[in-house]
Amino acid sequence: MRPYELLNYWHTLRHLRPRQFSALIARPLKSNFPVKQSPPPPLRAILYSFSGRQRRSCVLNLPTFTCLNHSADISAPAIWNDPSQDRLWLYNLHYFDFLHQSSPPLAEGVGLELMHRWVAENPAAEGIGWDPYPLSLRIVNWIKWSLAGNTLPRSKIESLALQIRHLRRRLEYHLLANHLLANAKALVFAGLFFSGPEADRWLKKGLALLSREIPEQILPDGGHIERSPMYHALVAEDLLDVINLHHAYGHEPPAAWKDSAGRMLSWLGAMTHPDGEIALFNDGALGVAPRLETLLGYGEKMGIPPFDPLPAPLVILPDSGYLRLEVGISLLLLDAAPLGPDYNPGHGHADTLSFEWSLGGRRLVVDSGTSTYRADDERLRQRGTEAHNTVTIDGKDSSEVWSAFRVARRARPFGLAVDVKDEAVEVTCSHDGYRRLPGRPVHTRRWYLGTNRLVIADRISGPFSTAVGRCHFHPDLPRPTLTAPGLGSLPLPQGGLLTFVADGGVLRLAQSTYHPTFGATQPNWCLEVLFHAPEVTLTFHWP
Repeated sequence: MRPYELLNYWHTLRHLRPRQFSALIARPLKSNFPVKQSPPPPLRAILYSFSGRQRRSCVLNLPTFTCLNHSADISAPAIWNDPSQDRLWLYNLHYFDFLHQSSPPLAEGVGLELMHRWVAENPAAEGIGWDPYPLSLRIVNWIKWSLAGNTLPRSKIESLALQIRHLRRRLEYHLLANHLLANAKALVFAGLFFSGPEADRWLKKGLALLSREIPEQILPDGGHIERSPMYHALVAEDLLDVINLHHAYGHEPPAAWKDSAGRMLSWLGAMTHPDGEIALFNDGALGVAPRLETLLGYGEKMGIPPFDPLPAPLVILPDSGYLRLEVGISLLLLDAAPLGPDYNPGHGHADTLSFEWSLGGRRLVVDSGTSTYRADDERLRQRGTEAHNTVTIDGKDSSEVWSAFRVARRARPFGLAVDVKDEAVEVTCSHDGYRRLPGRPVHTRRWYLGTNRLVIADRISGPFSTAVGRCHFHPDLPRPTLTAPGLGSLPLPQGGLLTFVADGGVLRLAQSTYHPTFGATQPNWCLEVLFHAPEVTLTFHWP
């Protein structure tokens, strides 16, 4: 192993909690002792109907399963663990979300047929379908399918109980974060769906995990601790689901759950563009998590009122580190956030002080998004600083992302300051991600947003060889025109011209890629500003 690889491991592992280390040691030991089959507990009588949302991210239309912009024939038993398929695609196949698809509706008998196949073709504790995360989602989906009025045969109830017992012994303490919440949700579903002493133990464990993890993972401003709007929306749905399930079985959910769900919906509203879709900070893709409007409707059914209108021109989410600036037809979403919890920043990108920009209700400057979780060069590129709308110094990432879900040294934002002026707002923030470089440079960025002007001023305190600021334009926009080394323009879809001028640097255009959904790549243009001085200002004007 090379010295820099050892350093990456050190700077990654030193942030883990003792509970994670002990879980990592125990995992292989537990895998050697599979759970033995025994009769399942009896089912509990449900008092009221349970109806969750209809999934839209993956579609089953036998013999084809389509997910993450990829389709494959799933007729053969080997498909469940096919090494030629992307692992995330296989995970989604094992989730069984398609049981609840609405378009096209699942043909009668297909859901039960796939359950029969899964049990027959996935022996106990063998294959990725028995990994705790897909196990958790499948347990919930099978129970939801039953609660929707479908009958689970005895053999599937037996399999479901075996899956729950397997999960109970393999909770993801080594990862914590959203994975452990998904485990807890599955145990709560199992504990209410079944009855008797064993089911009561599942329920007790699931509730204990939720009572500990919800206050830690849901920050006071409502944001999820991993700082990914996509995972935030998924966790919000999980929370609404367990509230819904408690009502269905005649139990009053804890008041803290509804409070947390309400704060999560408010946070999501602040991080949603005028097109109704989320910002793509950190790991994020459209079409995976439910949209804001869907979650608001679900929350209202659970007795959670819609959030108050967002105040203009500024919303600060102080605990998660994001800001929303809205002046006239312009909306900025700013990333002054840490990558995520130190003990698991796996969904974080090296995007500190990046931003997204909508103008006239349409996305103009975009985060590059996420198309893959494979541990390859493209995954590293998408997590790297060059794929985001911020500054790269000496060709380095602001945080040392490595492998598919690892981060060594991390950028820490500091010095956040805001100033609301007449019909304008200004935000300034710095980060220390480049202090590991010779001379310990610090990047400071100031955004000024007015009615028809955006100013992005970057300052590098300390020595550097090269520095480049980037703005990635939405792929629907035409190629910008550069009329001078520091001057350019871009026609706007709504009419008029966006002009931009750089002071202290030279402009150039580069081809890049945009990944709004998993498995998708769209070419787009990136405006680059090459620093010729420690301070560079890029100013945009529009009609």
